[in-house]
Amino acid sequence: MQSSAVLPVLFEVLPRVARIAAYIAAGVFAANLVVAFGLVERIAGLSRYLTSPANLPDEVGTAIVTTAASTTAGYGMLAEFRESGVLDDRATLVAVTINTFFGFVQHIFTFYWPVLIPILGREVGFMYVGARAAIALAITATGVVAGAVLLSDRNTTPVAVAETDGSGGVVDAAAGAGDSADAGDTDGSLREAVEDAARSTWTKLRRIVPRLAVVYVVVTLLLRTTDLESFAALASPLTNLVGLPGAAVPVVVAFAFDTTTGAATIAPAIGETFTPKQAVATMLIGGIISFAVSTFKRSIPFQYGIWGPEFGSKVIAVNTGLKIVFIALAVALLVA
Repeated sequence: MQSSAVLPVLFEVLPRVARIAAYIAAGVFAANLVVAFGLVERIAGLSRYLTSPANLPDEVGTAIVTTAASTTAGYGMLAEFRESGVLDDRATLVAVTINTFFGFVQHIFTFYWPVLIPILGREVGFMYVGARAAIALAITATGVVAGAVLLSDRNTTPVAVAETDGSGGVVDAAAGAGDSADAGDTDGSLREAVEDAARSTWTKLRRIVPRLAVVYVVVTLLLRTTDLESFAALASPLTNLVGLPGAAVPVVVAFAFDTTTGAATIAPAIGETFTPKQAVATMLIGGIISFAVSTFKRSIPFQYGIWGPEFGSKVIAVNTGLKIVFIALAVALLVA
């Protein structure tokens, strides 16, 4: 492949990788510190109503709280807990599922409230955001139930006593607590905890970032040479199946590739071609098709970068599968 084709992709991908790496670093660093300084009890108090029934340790509550502010940082914390032995693979999948609603919350203030609701109008805007919130909450509840049924003490270690491959990892909280007898020892343990957290973060970034960059470059190059609009062929059968107007097809196609464009496309037709419920159902169907596109464009590079291909594929399968199931249920209720 000619360098003239690769260089523009590198300029497009590298800033994105750098931004994601910064959030991952923040999440991994914070995961080490909250355990080392015994802050889990303070941070994870509210989330214990979710983690306790799901048989997850309190450490996971810190990732849940973090996810509400940054999904990437929250995932970084979960990756650190998995590698340090706090969570095994099954427990990590449950934790990722529970995180869904909290990842949705941040978008309310950054996108739905300031952008989407003004475009769609108050009634349809609140209906759509409410439907998406209910879907996310249902997925989180599914994660809690799954944890209650599938997890036990064998899947988790409440305090990470095992460090990851000798590089620091999550620090045992008891080690820091025992050094608080005098100010000198406290200062020393504080400095050591911060240094250990920094070393562990650097180790993770050295492994994750190259993998993240390679996958993003490959995916972006494929996007430049692949006609993804073939996914739009799914729109017509889906809209016909649920009895939506023919005008729903171009809206679904637009919504699948860009949410704002899709909302702007359907907004003038609400009240004429579409009832409010039909409009919300149309946009949700657009969301189903967009998962095929967004999984290829964003989820695969991001999840493979954090977890690796094998476990990353499991995370993608669980996330996408649950979203499609609950969106389909929401659409069925809207058009019933």
